[in-house]
Amino acid sequence: MTAELPLFSRARGQGDAVAFRTLDGTRSYRELLDASARLATVLLAGTADLGEARVALLAPAGFDYVAAQWATWRAGGVTVPLCLSATETEWEYTLTDSQATVVVADSESASKLAPLCARLGVRLLDLGRIDLRAAPTALPAVTSERAGMILYTSGTTSKPKGVVTTHANIQAQIESLVQAWEWSASDRIPLFLPLHHIHGIINVTSCALWSGALVEPFARFDAAAILARIQADAYTVFMAVPTIYVKLIQTIEAAAPAERAEIVTAFGRLRLMVSGSAALPASVHEKWTALTSQKLLERYGMTEIGMGLSNPYHGERRPGAVGVPLPGVELRLKAESGAIVAGEDEPGEIQVRGPAVFRAYWNRPEATAESFDGGWFRTGDMAVRERGYYRIMGRLSVDIIKSGGYKLSALEIEAVLLEHPDIQECAVLGLPDDVWGEAVTAVVVPKGRSALALSTLREWCKARLAPYKIPQRLKVVEQLPRNAMGKVTKPAVRALFT
Repeated sequence: MTAELPLFSRARGQGDAVAFRTLDGTRSYRELLDASARLATVLLAGTADLGEARVALLAPAGFDYVAAQWATWRAGGVTVPLCLSATETEWEYTLTDSQATVVVADSESASKLAPLCARLGVRLLDLGRIDLRAAPTALPAVTSERAGMILYTSGTTSKPKGVVTTHANIQAQIESLVQAWEWSASDRIPLFLPLHHIHGIINVTSCALWSGALVEPFARFDAAAILARIQADAYTVFMAVPTIYVKLIQTIEAAAPAERAEIVTAFGRLRLMVSGSAALPASVHEKWTALTSQKLLERYGMTEIGMGLSNPYHGERRPGAVGVPLPGVELRLKAESGAIVAGEDEPGEIQVRGPAVFRAYWNRPEATAESFDGGWFRTGDMAVRERGYYRIMGRLSVDIIKSGGYKLSALEIEAVLLEHPDIQECAVLGLPDDVWGEAVTAVVVPKGRSALALSTLREWCKARLAPYKIPQRLKVVEQLPRNAMGKVTKPAVRALFT
């Protein structure tokens, strides 16, 4: 047998254990390996090795998606996950920038992509039409140093950049979380996060399958369906973004007393609940604990590094903090002066190095070089260490406000505003001001028909924020602009004022 990557040899040891469970039934690890080997043969089309050719994937979360992902890797290709909700223009950008030669998609997505693929000359494989009855051929030996995935991520540039990770990077990201969060084959987890994002790909799916655990996929987040499965004790681990926890809190609070009691008791039986991909307001953290007795584990990561920091599995999970470096992660804070922050309570940019850090931005050597500082990846996020734990202050580009000589954290101000009884959601940013340099500006979504005025908001803030942190401007909106992960996009918020 050809030597294979550890992810596949570990799966081989799981045999007929269930990898995926849906309303239609279960699929085993053995079936996943067989399907991926047969699909890899189709992808190879008579060649010996894809040689890191890019293969774009567009399909809902589940068995077929992972079979296509694994098939690409086993054939020697590089996966390029696409966003299901993207526009044709966005798909075209990713396909052309990555120079993808093949797209693998479910039937619904394939019909949408067919004209684009024909125009670009890209081979399109419809998962609903591929004949997998033929026996798989010999597959190439793929070493861990080879590229395995390109994820597109937005940054300070106008167009997303492709983050290239090797199989060794991917394995290091998985092993760090499996160790820190004590994954095991007995775990069961729902998957409703998109699979064009590291949260769904690595933290949920890959960690589970590396561990021999069970994944229960959903096409999208469905509160009623998820809560029904929670009450049925279907899961041991739960991972979501803050907006989902907010929606769950609203649903639980609106439920009849008997149902509410059953739901919160069921949540209390899970062994681990994680929040990530956006800052978790301390008020939401505390509300969730009060409701369910579960202390959410907040962590910090990004596409380029995987996960870098985490509150501990055993020990204090501190609201508003993202914990300490994960296994295998080296982290330092670098002040604006260029000095390395040695003590506590002094802010600095988070810089990371270690085996999980990505290889390069695809075809962007200058951007790659600019993102590293002597071997340390510059995350662009500011943080401060307080009593041993790190707290994120915000992005250098959008969440740090310089007003009146002070450097303010937009996230800190947002967390306070979310405690206001009439504010449902908010985003804080700095807008140019002749006097202050930048004026602290709050964009808020009110609860119900609540009326909000700047004067009353400022009065309310006086007991909660230093004077220089209190918003000087206020804009009330019906909803905040968000991306596919439910994360507020600050550039789009800023655009509301242009």
